[in-house]
Amino acid sequence: MTDNPNPADPAPAPAGTAPAGAQKVTQRVIGQYVRDLSFENVLMQKGLNGELQPEIAVQVNLDARKRSTENQYEVITKLNVTNRSKGSGETLFLLEIEYAGVFHIEGVSEEQLHPYLMIECPRITFPFLRRIVSDVTRDGGFPPLNLEMIDFLQIYRSEIARRMQSQQAAAVAPVANA
Repeated sequence: MTDNPNPADPAPAPAGTAPAGAQKVTQRVIGQYVRDLSFENVLMQKGLNGELQPEIAVQVNLDARKRSTENQYEVITKLNVTNRSKGSGETLFLLEIEYAGVFHIEGVSEEQLHPYLMIECPRITFPFLRRIVSDVTRDGGFPPLNLEMIDFLQIYRSEIARRMQSQQAAAVAPVANA
């Protein structure tokens, strides 16, 4: 046991404890589910011929909603995955999925709740969504699509920057028309 050389200085808090006065964040995943799923195997429907070099594009959208139960939120990750042939630009398959998680969250301040819902919650559900995408593409007749990890923090920052630009443009537009 070591003595604290300066009794006026508080001892350092043990690792993993919140500072005094800070509220502890608690999060619990209540459930996860597929809200909507569509997979179209255009390659088989049209019978495209020739050598196909796939080019995959993934669009990600996020949505969060307060539920009627206190401290519960539904966070939805929406993916739109398009696989096109590099040469012809013909669509090979199209996958659209909305995957939701229901979370019970306490201890997050009102100003931090939006980023928390749009960054941390999708990070938790993404591995499950990734597995579903892999299974659906494999079961649909293609090699399994194993999505790269998504940087939800970067998506959030980009969306905030886009909204700020849009607001600035809207504020300047009436002045320019005067």
